[in-house]
Amino acid sequence: MIVSALTANGAVFAHTDAPQDAKPARKAVSTEEKAFGREGDPKKVSRTVTVDMSDKMRFSPASLTVRQGETVRFVVKNSGKVMHEMVLGTMQELKEHAGLMKKHPGMEHDEPYMAHVAPGKTERIVWQFTKPGEFYYGCLVPGHFDAGMLGKINITTR
Repeated sequence: MIVSALTANGAVFAHTDAPQDAKPARKAVSTEEKAFGREGDPKKVSRTVTVDMSDKMRFSPASLTVRQGETVRFVVKNSGKVMHEMVLGTMQELKEHAGLMKKHPGMEHDEPYMAHVAPGKTERIVWQFTKPGEFYYGCLVPGHFDAGMLGKINITTR
């Protein structure tokens, strides 16, 4: 009786043609160019870098060297017990965004240069570094950037 009542209730068992663990289809790779590069094509990754984020408010590794034109897959792991994120950008952009996050801590993000990672989870960023220079990655969760949660990426011309 209880089983038939539950199965008759469509709200309890929603029907879908997709497997339960299927992710939504990925949108096309953006061609928008930023000062620090553009979204990379996952099929053209030249190397993978694992970045760990901890509740000590640090990234590991804290610095990277990448060749201009290289497409990197960042595997971003949160080994902490609180939410962390990895956001790529110039120092000015990160500082401005960190300020916005303090005013609006619940801001929604869906940019290809950001990974918001729940405790114990892993996310990915695929990024092509198209210009030489010094760029950064930071955690812009309020208080984390100010606590020193920042890494540096040096883009070389070869």
